[in-house]
Amino acid sequence: MYRLFLIAASVLLIGACTPTVKIEPPDKPIVINLNVKIEHEIIIKIDKELDILLEDDELF
Repeated sequence: MYRLFLIAASVLLIGACTPTVKIEPPDKPIVINLNVKIEHEIIIKIDKELDILLEDDELF
């Protein structure tokens, strides 16, 4: 009888120790600040012959 009581008690104790995981959403919304400054510079060098061709309206 004592052995049966120990087995029942150990089964109850092992069953009570199961871990639980709770996932809850945050109270406040997630804020992502994107303070990005993009600067670019384009430099074009044209030969004189090509410049003369581009001045004509027939090319484009």
